Amino acid sequence: MDPLSSLLSGIRAEGSVVSHAVLRAPWTIRFTDGAPLSMVTVLRGGGTLLLPDGTERVIAAGDTAVVRGPAPFHLADEPASLHRPHAAYEINCFTTEAPCSGEELGGIHWGSDPDGATALVVGAYRASGHRQERLLRALPPVLVVTEDAEVCAWLESSAADAARLTPGSQALMDRLLDWALVCTLRMWFDKAGADAPNWYRGLADPVLAPALHAFHDRPADPWTVASLAAQAGVSRALFARRFTELMGRPPLAYLTECRMDDAEALLADTDLSIAQIAKTVGYADAFGFSAAFKRHKGLSPSTFRAAAA
Repeated sequence: MDPLSSLLSGIRAEGSVVSHAVLRAPWTIRFTDGAPLSMVTVLRGGGTLLLPDGTERVIAAGDTAVVRGPAPFHLADEPASLHRPHAAYEINCFTTEAPCSGEELGGIHWGSDPDGATALVVGAYRASGHRQERLLRALPPVLVVTEDAEVCAWLESSAADAARLTPGSQALMDRLLDWALVCTLRMWFDKAGADAPNWYRGLADPVLAPALHAFHDRPADPWTVASLAAQAGVSRALFARRFTELMGRPPLAYLTECRMDDAEALLADTDLSIAQIAKTVGYADAFGFSAAFKRHKGLSPSTFRAAAA
């Protein structure tokens, strides 16, 4: 599995909220639920994201924004609305005991507006697995991509269906948000350029790409710098130098980091034994794996698993 597919495979929503809102200015929406990721797709109209660090990001029709949590943030028709009378809404679904649905978002309503008000699909994402932390580390505080009109129309219809709260609607909401996030993040990684993580830029490098794909396809193999260089078709010295320059760390340090991240997810999200996990991530025995895991994560595998549970 290539690194991006591995990263995106961790997107598994559980109990998330997808809301279809039609708003008349002036308005604000405050996101206070501490969700790891929140997603806003503008179907028509637009607004401004106001982040805790003072960043303001305008989003318009066709844009999808993904905001990394858990800090609260605002979405407003314009920044000045925060300081004058306006319709105020709040999404706080994950920090209260009562379940939160689209119909309970403080007056945000469904349907079309003949005056052409702003229409949004808003998703608050709650992950069900440990792999989300790897994804969060790879993302900026906010990213924006532009969808085409057909995608927006389909997303609006699907969000409205999910909001009807019929049997199976929660599963529909979760899978809808999974799909939308994967599509959005794939587009962002493809266009991020210098903002993309080092490992993603490495996949586009003609020297490093063959070695990276080989390692991620077979992480349990006994990889060395020499065997990775052979995959790349260059000398060991050239490969090590190019890898360190582009990826920001030596090849074996990168391999160990990836293996430990995979081990974290397996310990938290599966019932595999520590010995089985050791072999899965490329260690010959549980003892060597446990020593490496504690050195990199600060906890033994068994202690980490108990804490995650």
